[in-house]
Amino acid sequence: MFSTFAWSALVVLSLLQSGLAVRFHLKPGEKRCLQHDSPKGVITNGIYEVGESSSHITNISVRDSKQHLLYKRDSIDKGTYAFTTEDYEVVAVCFETKMQANAPPVDREVFLDVKQGAEAKNYDLLAKAEKLKPMEAELKRLEALTDEIVRDFNAMHTKSTNMRATNESTHTRVLYFSVLSMIILVGFACWQVLYLRRYFKSKKLIE
Repeated sequence: MFSTFAWSALVVLSLLQSGLAVRFHLKPGEKRCLQHDSPKGVITNGIYEVGESSSHITNISVRDSKQHLLYKRDSIDKGTYAFTTEDYEVVAVCFETKMQANAPPVDREVFLDVKQGAEAKNYDLLAKAEKLKPMEAELKRLEALTDEIVRDFNAMHTKSTNMRATNESTHTRVLYFSVLSMIILVGFACWQVLYLRRYFKSKKLIE
């Protein structure tokens, strides 16, 4: 029997699985793009569906930040796509609708659900292949999700450490530059005083 803490952990991890899921309306002739992060080496699965229409054609395209085409389909109604990027990328999923001649200007509903990493895997097929019970398959999914969260936290910690080291290095350089500037200014002021003193003495304005 699971303890209260274990059940709470399962609930929290289940809530973390939601990912990106959006539903919106696309006007005739409109193009709308949605962006999301794509970590290096992490599989991304997308499920899309558009409302029925006999007078509109909707196309989908998925591109990375370098405009490389990852997926493209024309005249869609529903479908799925999957990809993995070699580096961290910001991916744009674009939907574009075109209205046929003499068609009424009606908006078209679009649904997009994007899942990554552990959530992108098909655990139903895994359960059948390994003959797992439903609870065992769910625990396996949550274990993979937990590992993914730990990796994300470690990556965030590494980035935070690097940023802190950069900030400390910058602060030290600024401090050294400020001290050097003060020394130069004081030295210049002393030189100017000595120069003026010699000048006034040469003119016999002071003793």
